[in-house]
Amino acid sequence: MKSVEPEVRLIARPQLDYDEVAGYLADVGGQSWLERLDRGELDSALNDPQNLAEFAGRLCYRSWEPGLNPNVTRVRTDQDQYLGNLLASLHGSVLEHVSFSFVLHNVSRVMTHELVRHRPGTAVSQESMRFVRLEDLPFWFPEWAKDDPELMKRATEMLDQMERFQRWMAEHFGLDEEGVKFAEKKHRTSFMRRFAPEGVATGLVWTANVRTLRHTLEARTAPGAEEEIRLLFGKIGALMREEAPALFSDYEVEDGAWTPKWRKV
Repeated sequence: MKSVEPEVRLIARPQLDYDEVAGYLADVGGQSWLERLDRGELDSALNDPQNLAEFAGRLCYRSWEPGLNPNVTRVRTDQDQYLGNLLASLHGSVLEHVSFSFVLHNVSRVMTHELVRHRPGTAVSQESMRFVRLEDLPFWFPEWAKDDPELMKRATEMLDQMERFQRWMAEHFGLDEEGVKFAEKKHRTSFMRRFAPEGVATGLVWTANVRTLRHTLEARTAPGAEEEIRLLFGKIGALMREEAPALFSDYEVEDGAWTPKWRKV
């Protein structure tokens, strides 16, 4: 048994093609928005997620500058104010264009079973225990469990026994003998995973758009949420506040719970 800690790694974020953006803006007369980039008011290296959300929002109302849409007489030029107003207006659809991909590493199947309930706006690719054979059982223990010596002794003994059984089955089935076809290995490994605990650590790539992230961040850090997913989304929230502060700055964090000022975005 190997004790592990759940980890989050942000591996992909939006990237705008500013040449194509410029071509579109030239067609609609919105070049002044992109000129803000040249003046350093938009940061293509750091704030592409925010730039994409703003671009999508302005396209909806043709609010690149006053006069392009006769109904628009005033245009916010400060991005934080613009995106703050977007959140306050509950204009959540434009946030669906902004997606991030994470590797969730050393997370239990307890956690992943809860995560997949959040389906809209997500993509999931999870390590397959049908194909990947278990030899050890990586496992996360919360701090309160680590502080209970008798619990840890009994839990470790049980996990060690389950580990030994995994290795015995592999030997019993002769999975490492020469000439065993992969289809046979897969068949046996699929059976063997049935004897792995729900808490065994695994990994997945999880992609979600900002609209989904905002909802899931609140729901899964709430005081009544399961403790591992609560820990994990606290880490995701910290990453998002760093990556796109204007899209996550309305949250208040208290005792690990992330509560937004603007809901139902």
